[in-house]
Amino acid sequence: MRKVAYLLILTIAISLVACRNPDIPSGGETKGNINLLMGNPSQATTSPGNAENYLIVRPQYALSYSKTKGRPNWVAWQLNASWLGDAHRVGKFAPDEELPTSWERIRPSDYTGSGFDRGHMTNSEDRSRSPEDNIPTFLMTNIIPQSPDNNQGVWVQLENYCRQLARSGKELFIISGGHGQGGIGKNGLKATVGQGKVLVPAVTWKVILVLDKPNTGIAGVDKNTRTIAVIVPNKQGIKSDPWRQYRTSVREVEKLTGYKFFTNVPEDIRSVIDAKTDNVQ
Repeated sequence: MRKVAYLLILTIAISLVACRNPDIPSGGETKGNINLLMGNPSQATTSPGNAENYLIVRPQYALSYSKTKGRPNWVAWQLNASWLGDAHRVGKFAPDEELPTSWERIRPSDYTGSGFDRGHMTNSEDRSRSPEDNIPTFLMTNIIPQSPDNNQGVWVQLENYCRQLARSGKELFIISGGHGQGGIGKNGLKATVGQGKVLVPAVTWKVILVLDKPNTGIAGVDKNTRTIAVIVPNKQGIKSDPWRQYRTSVREVEKLTGYKFFTNVPEDIRSVIDAKTDNVQ
C-alpha cells in the first residue's frame, strides 16, 4: 500500500511539474510566479534555442538551466513559514522530463561513485508543506555536484538558519547556484561527473533577501532590508567552518556570476542593499 500511495503522489506531482504556471503567458515567463517576484537574474527564457539559459518555472521554484553544464545556472525560491511542514525527503532523485525532448536528461546514477553529493539548490526541507511540493526538489535540474563537506557542513548550516528566520516570521527570497569549474570531492579534484555530462563548480554561491513581514512583496523592501550573500569553495576540509565565514555582498556575487539580482526592486534601494555585507551574528 505504501508503494501504491507513493506512486500516486509521484504521478500527481509530475503532472503538476509538467504544467507551466497558468498565470505565465507566452512571452512573459516570469509574470505571476512568486519565486521570481524579485527578478530573473539572467533573463532566462523558455525558448529551447536558449540552451544555456533555459527557464523552468514551477510553483515550488524557478531555475535557469544549462544544457552544456548539465545543471542549473541558478535556482530561485521564496521561503516563509507557510512552505514548511512534515513532508521532508518524501521524493526520490529523478531526471527532469520537462526539459526539451531532444536534450539529454541527467540521471541520479550520473553522480554515483563521483565523490560528490547530489546537492539540492531548493532544499528539500524548504518545500516540506506537502509531498506534491517536496517531490520536485529531487528533480536533477535542481541539483549540482557539491563536495560532501560543502553540502553537509557550511551549506546545510545556512539552510537551517534560513528556515529559522522563516519560522520566526520572516520571508526570504533566495537564489543559489555554482560557478567556475573544478571541485574537490571525496575522490579528489574533478572537472566533471557522469562521464563528462555534468560540470562540477569550483564554488557555490547564494544570495538572500530577508523581508521582515511575509506577503509585503517589493513594497516591503527598503534601504534597511537585510541581504545575505555567500561564496563557498566546493571542496573538502570545510565541513566545520561557520557559514558566516564566507559572507560577502550581493554585488560581489554579481561580479562573480555576471547575473543581476533583485532587479524588480527600485534601483535606488537595490544599489544600497546590494553593496552591504551582512554582519548579523
